[in-house]
Amino acid sequence: MEKEYWSITEVVEIFSVKERFIRELESEEIICGTVREGTQTRTYCARDLEKLRLAKLLTEEMDVNLPGVEVILRMRQNMLEMRRQFDDILFDLAEHLQQNLISEKRSEGEKG
Repeated sequence: MEKEYWSITEVVEIFSVKERFIRELESEEIICGTVREGTQTRTYCARDLEKLRLAKLLTEEMDVNLPGVEVILRMRQNMLEMRRQFDDILFDLAEHLQQNLISEKRSEGEKG
C-alpha cells in the first residue's frame, strides 16, 4: 500500500528543497499541509507533492516566481478539468452513436 501522507522532513529529503521553500508555497496557497489528528506534525498528500515538484521545476529551471507558479498550476488544473469534460462528452457521443446504430440495425431487421 502506498503512503498517503509525508512529513515536512520527508518532503525536504525527497525533493532536496529547504523547509523555507515549502513554507513559501504554503503562504502562496500553492500547497496546503495538514496536521493529522493525534499529531502535531504537518503532513502533505500526493497532490501537494506533485504541486511541489512542478513548483520546484518552474522556479529552478524556468525562473518563474511563486505568483507565476500559482497561475501556471491553476491553468494546468483548468486544462485537465476541461480535458476530463471533453472526454466525457466524447464518451457520451460514442454511446449515443452506438445506440443509434443498434436501433437502425434492428429497424432494418424488422423490415427485411
